[in-house]
Amino acid sequence: MPDTRQYEESNTTNTGDRLFLTASVIGIAAISFGLGAFVVLAEVPPYQSLKNAWRAGTALWEQRTKYTDVERLDFWSPARTDQTGVTIHDQDKAQNGLTLYSSGDGPHAVLIDMDGNIVHEWRMPFSAIHDETSPIPNPQKDEFMHWHTAKMAPDGNLIVQYTAAGDTPYGYGMAKIDRNSKPIWKYLGTAHHDFSIADDGRVYALTQEFRFNTYPNRKQLRPPRLDDFAVILSPDGKEIKRVSILDALINSNYANMVDFAPYFANEDILHTNTIQLIDDKTAANFAYGKAGDVVLSFRDLGIIAVLDMDAEKITWATRGPWLGQHDPDVLPNGEILLFDNQGQFADPDAGFSRILQIDPRTNAITWQYKGNADQKFDSNIRADQQRLANGNTLITESSGGRLLEVTDSGEIVWEFHNPIRRDDPDNPGKKLVPVVSQAERISDARADLFRSTAPASNTGTSNAGEAQ
Repeated sequence: MPDTRQYEESNTTNTGDRLFLTASVIGIAAISFGLGAFVVLAEVPPYQSLKNAWRAGTALWEQRTKYTDVERLDFWSPARTDQTGVTIHDQDKAQNGLTLYSSGDGPHAVLIDMDGNIVHEWRMPFSAIHDETSPIPNPQKDEFMHWHTAKMAPDGNLIVQYTAAGDTPYGYGMAKIDRNSKPIWKYLGTAHHDFSIADDGRVYALTQEFRFNTYPNRKQLRPPRLDDFAVILSPDGKEIKRVSILDALINSNYANMVDFAPYFANEDILHTNTIQLIDDKTAANFAYGKAGDVVLSFRDLGIIAVLDMDAEKITWATRGPWLGQHDPDVLPNGEILLFDNQGQFADPDAGFSRILQIDPRTNAITWQYKGNADQKFDSNIRADQQRLANGNTLITESSGGRLLEVTDSGEIVWEFHNPIRRDDPDNPGKKLVPVVSQAERISDARADLFRSTAPASNTGTSNAGEAQ
């Protein structure tokens, strides 16, 4: 007869071992959870390393899954109209000239006449200038980029800034290109959003990078943090000056302004979207900055500021009746013209955007343009404007893919709709239009140069390209 006592003892031992092992695993898990909770709540090492790894992994997953189709990038918006090209042109009231704009459908810019005919076009992908010196080792595909800003230099050549979707930093750099879209120089610092060209050919630009420094008494500014810099480039594209904008603000009398940032902005605290050089002409009547200073716009803080590039300090800053603003321009009379993206609440049917002219001494609104139920005006992000020589204002309504010129009384005397269209993959039967981030009217000798040498194949091509 088998000895069952040995079997029972063995079975009891195995059960006990399993219970002990289970209890040990549960105990280790509980201890690990407790330690993890302590590390996270107390923010002790290796809290930051774990947080950084999690954020990097999340960003990579989002890039691989969300940014797969060009039409799903935020460079495209639902088309509000079937109209394309120039739809309004009052020859007696509009400022004659050529209009330069860049479009969200790729790294290119178009120069059109007042009837929408293509006078010239530039195209150059980022892959044509990228090399091992770039801080972006694995850039996005060319079709996932566009020229956020393209401006004509005094010599008639073009300076452009590359912006990518689904990457951080999203500013990829700048280049100066000739009429044949060949690079004259390239700057592979992480330039983003905007730049300003001085009469002597120097370029004032914005760059961004991750920083890991901390500031006393401002624990909300946790590293890693995407910080902005103001840089000066020589006429041949070499960096000759670089100033940390956040340091310049923290070390100024306006440091407390950073404490009122919205919760979502602490990792990109300033989100600087504009840099305008104050020259002798604009400095003459502007009490808050001198020639050589730059005007900056901090979108999420709602701040317009002046940075002294020599002292590396913010010398003036203000907030006003605007929300998510872009492109504050100091006018010759000392007032400031800006695009108020989301601050028009009085009439939602008219859109939430407006153009404001502000007296900086009082923040009083001295002029404004806003839409109406028939001409909705709305661009929640991006956009800019330009005060023209005849007193009209050229406006870039980015999200609508529209350019419009308005008089002092608010009459639209010229209007252009980006003609490019694509099918909306998420809404069958609907169309998308690429954003127009920035535009400028060229009415000086540079316009005459392009008119006199425009290729015959381009003249007479209406509506700036074919709708797609």
